[in-house]
Order: sequence, then structure tokens, then C-alpha cells
Amino acid sequence: IKKEIDISKNKNLKGDIQREIKIGDSNYNLIGKYAKSKNRDKNDKYIITLYFINETEKVKLAQKYIDSKICVGIIMIDNYEEIMQRVSSEDRPQLIAQIEKNVYDWVMKFDGMIVKSERDTFVCIFEQRNLNKIEESKFNILDIVKQIKIPGIMQSTLSIAITNEGELNSIKYKSALATMDIALGRGGDQAVVRKDGKYIFYGGKSQEIEKRTRVKARIVAHALEELIQKSENVIIMGHVNGDIDSMGSSLGVYRIAKSLGKETYILNETYGLALKKIIEALAEEEEYNQVIINKNEALMKINRNTLLIIVDTHKAGFVEEPELISKTNKIVVIDHHRRGEDYILNAILTFHEVYASSAAELVTELIEYSENEIKLTKVEAEALYAGIMMDTKNFTFKTGVRTFEAAAFLRKSGVDIIKVKKWFQSDLKTYNQISDIVGKAEIYRKTIAISINEVEEKDVNLICAKSADELLTISDITASFVIGKIGSKVYISGRSIGDINVQVILEKLRRRRSYYASWCTT
Repeated sequence: IKKEIDISKNKNLKGDIQREIKIGDSNYNLIGKYAKSKNRDKNDKYIITLYFINETEKVKLAQKYIDSKICVGIIMIDNYEEIMQRVSSEDRPQLIAQIEKNVYDWVMKFDGMIVKSERDTFVCIFEQRNLNKIEESKFNILDIVKQIKIPGIMQSTLSIAITNEGELNSIKYKSALATMDIALGRGGDQAVVRKDGKYIFYGGKSQEIEKRTRVKARIVAHALEELIQKSENVIIMGHVNGDIDSMGSSLGVYRIAKSLGKETYILNETYGLALKKIIEALAEEEEYNQVIINKNEALMKINRNTLLIIVDTHKAGFVEEPELISKTNKIVVIDHHRRGEDYILNAILTFHEVYASSAAELVTELIEYSENEIKLTKVEAEALYAGIMMDTKNFTFKTGVRTFEAAAFLRKSGVDIIKVKKWFQSDLKTYNQISDIVGKAEIYRKTIAISINEVEEKDVNLICAKSADELLTISDITASFVIGKIGSKVYISGRSIGDINVQVILEKLRRRRSYYASWCTT
């Protein structure tokens, strides 16, 4: 209390005191007033009158009201369809019953109510007080379900979405559905809690399970063509500090739009090591002389009837020029990264498949299933092929059947594999720099490699990424982090081939400080 009303350091105090304070287990509203007294020695003295209003019951009642608020959750079995297809008919009922029993028991443990809404989906309700307990338990149901033995296939996993946002329960349910999209967009096997305007993530350690269908690719392809035809022009944009995947997928989308006769442009201002050779290849083709534009040109060409297609990212703050997003209502997003918090909300068409190897793979599928016959130029096919090669580390990580099908389709389009491989060659200076970074790496907990790139240069993000990839080739290393810097910006590249989800780690770092972070979990 003395600290609250100390006037020894301030001789010009004015106004009243009003504080919320706690003494022991009691809460008080402290109200006070300063009064200057008159003394014969003419020294300033103050009299303070204090009132302690006991509000303990009021505070308890308010907390009780908050604790009793309803939270709506959705629980989904990620690989339900695969279980149905690959488990024998006699084992199927017992297995599903075991998963459901664990889910029901977990919800009941926290005094919740649960209803099965679909074959693989449950809707549950908790009080706020129990949501706090669930968070303290770190959603251990995720690990419980993964321990269930499924003969002949991988683990069964859950996706959980819970929210307390919204005055009406119907609004909370819609918020839970949107939160579930976040969980699925990040690969499943995790819980996402939406509260106080923020997303909190738990779990997410498993490798994504491929469950895309050709039907969805065909539907998206037809919808994209319809949007292109109804637009005045098309602008394609990748992420800041673009790479071969973003450029390759941009060129693929460019060919789709041009086949429909639309004026189309690609926004790109990256000309460093990542894209130097592919930009040189495009410069030899007369068609692309006016196609690749800068930010100022893009801002001049965009209008409300422009279709803005964003590739290889879904984050509003990570695109080449964020201002373009506010210039049109017609936005399409094509991406394969695990979904983050800063996703683009106003997209009218989203092809976001976290199970795909790359944006180039997704764009290749759109070309395959297009209603119109699309003929890729040689450099476009090679750029798409290079995008898949880069994100799969030469077809070794995160590859599914669809990845090789896309590569085969591009190979038929005339890809020169030797030429594409040369695009990935490093000069001697870069190679030596990467070797130096790898040589200085420190090993943490026997399996995590951490190193620092001490050279400040414009291509620091690419050097960090290549070094992190190289560290994964060392025996027993399952995750790697390389840190670099340009001015006030810190760049961190994280890579993983084990159970460590480097995205979760780097997202926590980004919340604490403004880092530029890239990751690849396989």
C-alpha cells in the first residue's frame, strides 16, 4: 500500500487515488484523495484519506461468470477414411470404438459434453474453467490416440479446435469451424485454441498424411479458370524473397491465364542467388520481357476487377507486396505450407494442401485438370519441375504418389533435367561459406544442430536455408537451425527430418521478436 501512495518523490501530486489491490485473499478497490495542509513553518505537507472497499465477493462472482462461459470444440479423426479402407472389416468396428471411447473419456474427464456429428467428427462443449485445465494437460488425448495400435498402417491422429470467442453459441461454433481449418491446414495431429483474439497451438509433431483427391484438384482448376475469364487482368505474386518454387508456380499459373487470353503479369523483385539462373533463362525468351513487373508497376495495373493470384504463401504479411491485397476483392491463394495465424481471410478461392510437396506440384495438377488444353513452354515446365525438386530436396523428402505423377507430366512437356540440375549449382564462394557454417555448428541434445552465419549479405536467407539443409545430411542430426542477420533483421532457417516440428519452435520465436523465419518439416 505504501508503494501505491508514496509521495516522497513527487511534491506536485494532484487528483485522486484509485487502485485495484489485493491483500491476502481479499480484493479491494482503494480510493484516496490528496489534501494539502497549512503549517506554520510553511513546509508542504499532505493528508491522504483512504477508503478500502472490499470487493472480494464481486471479483469472485465476476470470475465465476467467466469460468462458466461456454467453449465450443470440434474433434476430428484425421485419417478416418484410410482406416476404413485399409483395416479389415472384422477389426474396423473395434478399432473405431476404441478411438471413440478415448475421445469420450477425455471430454468427460473435463466435465464436457460431446456429440458425434459425423462419422469422423465430434462436437463438444466445455466451461472456460475446464478449458484452462485442458491447456495445462497439453491436450494429452493427442498422444493417447496415437498409441492405439492399427494393424498394417500408420498411427491414428486427431485434430482439435476449441474457441471461446462469440456471444452466441452459434457464433462460437462457426469460430470453431474456422479454427479447425487452421488445424487441418497445419497438417493435423494438433490442437488449436482460439481465445482473446489469438491462436494457441499444441502438438503437431507427426508427418502430414497425404489425403488429397483428384476431384478437388479438378474442381479448383475449373473454378480458377472461371475466375480468370471474368477478370479484367491477372497479377500473380509469390512471397517476399522469392525462390524457385514461388517463381515456378507463378509461371505455371501465368500459362493458365494466358491460355484464356488474359493480360497477365508476375510481380517479382528477387534477383539473388535463389532466382538468378531462372531469371537469366526467362530473359532469353521474348515473351517474358514485359511479363515480370516490379511493385510500382503492379500497383498501377491492379484494380477492383483484377484477379490477384498468390502462390507459395498464404500469409498476408509475407507476400511480395501486401498493399495489393487491399486493392482488389478477387484473390486466389495456392499454397502448401502449414497454415499460420496471419492467413489471408478474404480469398474467394483457396487451394491450400499441406500434404503437397510444393506449390509447383499443386499448379501442375491444376494444369493437368484444366478444361482447356494448356501447352507449357519448355522453360515453364522446367521451372515447375525445379520447384518440386527444391522443396523435396531432389525427391527425397515429403514426396507422395501425386508428386511423382506431377513430375512425370512435366517430364513429358520436355524438361531438360541436366539443365534444371545446373540451376541448383552453387558457386565456389557460396559453397565455401556453407561449409564454414556447417563446420561451426554446435550439437544440442545429440540430434539438433545449431549454427550462425556471421556474414551479412543480401542472400543471407538462402545461405541459411542451404546450410540448414546440409546439416541434415550429418548422421544422427534430425533438426537444424541456422541464424543469419542483415541490419536489424534476423533470419532463422529451420529444417527437420524427425519428430521435431521446427515450425512450432520458430513461430514462438516470431511472437517474441520480429524474425524472418523459414522452415521445412518432413
